[in-house]
Amino acid sequence: MKRIILLLAILLVTFEFAFAQKDRTMNVATYNLRLNTPNDGINAWPNRKEEVKSLIRYHEFDLFGTQEGFIGQLNDLLEMEEFAYTGHGREDGKDAGEHSAIFYRKDRFKLLGSGDFWLSETPDVPGLGWDATCCNRICSWAKFRDLTSSAEFFFFSVHFDHEGVEARKESGKLMVRKINEIAGGFPVFCVGDLNSTPDTEQVATMKTLLNDSREVSLMPAYGPEGTFNGFKFDAALDKRIDYIFVSKQIEVLKYGVLTDSKNQRYPSDHQPVVVKARIKKK
Repeated sequence: MKRIILLLAILLVTFEFAFAQKDRTMNVATYNLRLNTPNDGINAWPNRKEEVKSLIRYHEFDLFGTQEGFIGQLNDLLEMEEFAYTGHGREDGKDAGEHSAIFYRKDRFKLLGSGDFWLSETPDVPGLGWDATCCNRICSWAKFRDLTSSAEFFFFSVHFDHEGVEARKESGKLMVRKINEIAGGFPVFCVGDLNSTPDTEQVATMKTLLNDSREVSLMPAYGPEGTFNGFKFDAALDKRIDYIFVSKQIEVLKYGVLTDSKNQRYPSDHQPVVVKARIKKK
């Protein structure tokens, strides 16, 4: 009888430990939504927004950063009532223009603080940076408390310029400086479309502070290397420009580039990148 009781106790402790470990994991993603423009024809946002929402729900995203979304697109995603978001438009710091928004499950995370800064020499105000000629670029950030573990952490969502070579290099330096300034010693997720392949200076700069989740994943990377498809179903998917970076306090259990499609069409011109991760106990 004593042996049976001891065995049951061991099984209970093992189950509780496994459950606690599972509870602490979170599915974190980055997803460039592609802006809403009728010029995309069959791939315009109204024709694919339901697929985007279905993908997010099926893969059980807990936290995800978006890029390019206009306010109307973000409101469409809020039809998933389990989510809220933070982040502002790059044109005026309010609702105008593309966002680098941060979506989170309301029943899992408590928003403790948030803000935005621009990728420019004057990051506190909207404006072009360095040799960028087309667009303001913005980074949105948030501080969260995980209600399952009480862990507090920061999350950054960003979109680097697609034309300015100097702008991308300087954006990497600015991100490192601002993450240090805003997050201090807290755990950090930084996600986004860097318009940069892994061999570039700006990605190397990001890695002076944070780990590339693909490189530190405990499970080998799943899916293709590349993350941009241009709405071409036969795209080579050999160039990675979308990233999830994590600080050393975060363990990446697995990493994947998703290739979900319907009728040979992707829900966006970028593949979503997702990791299962957990914040290490102190």
